[in-house]
Amino acid sequence: MTEIKDILTKLIGFDTVSRHSNLALIDYVQEYLNGYGIESRLVPNAEKTKTNLYATVGPNTAGGIILSGHTDVVPVDGQDWSTDPFELVEKDNKYFGRGTCDMKGYLAICLAAVPAMIEADLKRPIHFCFSYDEEIGCIGAVDLVNEIVDNLPPVSAVFVGEPTSMQVANLHKSVNSMVTQITGVEAHSSKLNLGVSANLAAAKLINFLSDELDNFRDNPQEDLTSLEPNYSTLNVGTLHGGNASNIIPKFCEFSVDLRTVPKDDPHKCIDSYRAFSRTVEERMQSQNPICEIKIIDRAAAPGLAPEENGEAEKLALDWSENEQAIAVAYGTEAGLFQKAGYSTIVCGPGSIDQAHRPNEFIEIDQIKKCESFINKLIDHLSK
Repeated sequence: MTEIKDILTKLIGFDTVSRHSNLALIDYVQEYLNGYGIESRLVPNAEKTKTNLYATVGPNTAGGIILSGHTDVVPVDGQDWSTDPFELVEKDNKYFGRGTCDMKGYLAICLAAVPAMIEADLKRPIHFCFSYDEEIGCIGAVDLVNEIVDNLPPVSAVFVGEPTSMQVANLHKSVNSMVTQITGVEAHSSKLNLGVSANLAAAKLINFLSDELDNFRDNPQEDLTSLEPNYSTLNVGTLHGGNASNIIPKFCEFSVDLRTVPKDDPHKCIDSYRAFSRTVEERMQSQNPICEIKIIDRAAAPGLAPEENGEAEKLALDWSENEQAIAVAYGTEAGLFQKAGYSTIVCGPGSIDQAHRPNEFIEIDQIKKCESFINKLIDHLSK
C-alpha cells in the first residue's frame, strides 16, 4: 500500500485537467517504467501538447491483457474543496484529491504492481494503455487503440479501470458530442424584416432535439433494467446567444450530448438532426443568404455491449468475486477497444458517485480490492 500511496501522491500532484497538458505526468510514468527496464511508446496529439502512452511488461507474445485508463481529470473551478485538490490527503480511510477515484487511483495500482509483474516471470504480457482527453470524449483513446491494433500482438482481454466499485460492467451507452453554431443577421428588434434571429433558429433545433428525447423516453430498452435510465438520452449542456433584448441576435451556439443504448444507432439520430437543420438554414437563407448553421462533431465513442461468452467478463467476474455483470450510465473507451475486436469490460476501484465532485475520494478498501484483482491477473498470466 505504501508504494501505491507514493505513486498516487505523485499522480494527483500533476494538474492534468483536460484543458492542460498531461506531458509532465507521462514523463513521470516513463521514468518510472524505465527504472524497471520497461520501454514505453507515445502516441501524441497533433500539437504535441498531450500524449497517450502504452507499454508492455513481460514477453511480447499473444494472449496478454490490456489495462487501460485515462490520465486527464475534470476541472475544479467553482467547486468548494476542503483540501487542495492537487494534493493527496488521507483521512478516515480515504484518499482525497482530484482524480483519486476517476481514475488516477487505478493507474497508481497498476504501476505499483510492476515489480510483482517482473518477479512473476510472466508467460504472457500485461500492456498498459494510458490515454489523454477521455473526459472530453475519449479523444486520445481513438488514436491509441488504432496504434495498438497495428503494433501489439493479439490480446485475450481488455480491462478499463473506470470506477465501478470493483463490479464488472459489460454495458454502457455510446457518447456523441456536438456543437451547433448558428449565424443570423443583426438588426434592431423593431425591424424584424431587416434581421434573422440566430436564437429563434436555435429554439427550433433544440425543440427538435427535445422531441427526439421524448421518442427515446417512450421506447426504453426493456431488457436493460440495470441501466438507468434504460433509454437513449439527449442533453443541451451549454447555450450562448444574443447581446441585448432589443437586438436581433446574430450568433448562437449550443452543445449537444447524445448517449445511445445498443438498439439505437446514434448516426440515425445525428443524420436526422442534420437534415432538419438544413431545412431551418434554408428558411433563414431565404431571408438573407449570409445565414448559416454549422454542426461540429467534437467527440464520439461507441457504446459497450455484452459479449456472448466474453473472455474479459469471465476472468473479471472470477477475480473480482462478483456473480454477474452490471451496466453503467457513463461512457468509457471500452467501446473503442470492443469495436476493434477486443474482448472488453469495465472494472475499477472507487464509486462513480464520488467522481467529478468537490472533495473527490477513493476508499482505501477499494484500492486493496483492486490490488487483489491485479495480483490474480498476474498469477493468471504467469502460468
